[in-house]
Amino acid sequence: MKREDVQNILVMGKSGAGKQSRIDVLLEEFGLEQLSTGEIFRYYMRIFNECGFKGDLAQFWDSDLDWFRDVVDIVEMLGENCKGRMKEVLMGLKAKYFVDSGKYVPDRITNSLFKAYFSRSNYRCKVMDGFPRTPGQAKFLMELASRKKFNIDFAILVYNSDESIKERLLGRRICPKCKKVYHLEFEPPTDGRYCIACGSEVIIRSDDTEEKIRSRLNEFTEKTEPAIEYLKNNNLKILSVPGHLDLFTPENVRRSVMEQVEKILD
Repeated sequence: MKREDVQNILVMGKSGAGKQSRIDVLLEEFGLEQLSTGEIFRYYMRIFNECGFKGDLAQFWDSDLDWFRDVVDIVEMLGENCKGRMKEVLMGLKAKYFVDSGKYVPDRITNSLFKAYFSRSNYRCKVMDGFPRTPGQAKFLMELASRKKFNIDFAILVYNSDESIKERLLGRRICPKCKKVYHLEFEPPTDGRYCIACGSEVIIRSDDTEEKIRSRLNEFTEKTEPAIEYLKNNNLKILSVPGHLDLFTPENVRRSVMEQVEKILD
């Protein structure tokens, strides 16, 4: 595989394992763009929010079907303000329904949103973060690659211990304005409170609690590990890189990633 032929890369690992710094290396080395499920969901939810609907989303759910009401009914209920980009509005509505209620977003919706958003770049030039997370999503991705004739060239699996992840996440702080990420011990903000880049007071993410961290770690074991196994069984190269380094520097992070990647490059 030649460096210039790389089309898409997956980055996988437990939440808090240290994926973002490894993603940054791949973006720089291969000239790709990051594609995250969070970005995708925010995009479609923003389109839905822009149409100005203020009602209860539960009215779009059919409890007898245990699914959303018929599309014709939903379009009528949304009204004139939503008719400009109705397909994307409907996708945003479905995403928002599950996200706002704190429920797991079904694979069929996540897959649909992923495909629609990824198609905007002709299914190329991405480092994928947060997808696939389940065997169903992994199967969908490999079948989509076959149908649309694009490559998933390899996956980076960032591994880290649960205890190290807990320590890292409980000390994590994020700037709400510019989104820069800090750690109270390893990369502290100014005076432990203020963003170095823009001066805003940093915050703790709402899901960086022991209970929610434990839940995400369990979800990785139950859902994502089988997805990784599916990808392996379908001949995707999976390269393991450490999420914990004794000396955390940009150069050490880059070296830990590229030492593995260069083994499969011509």
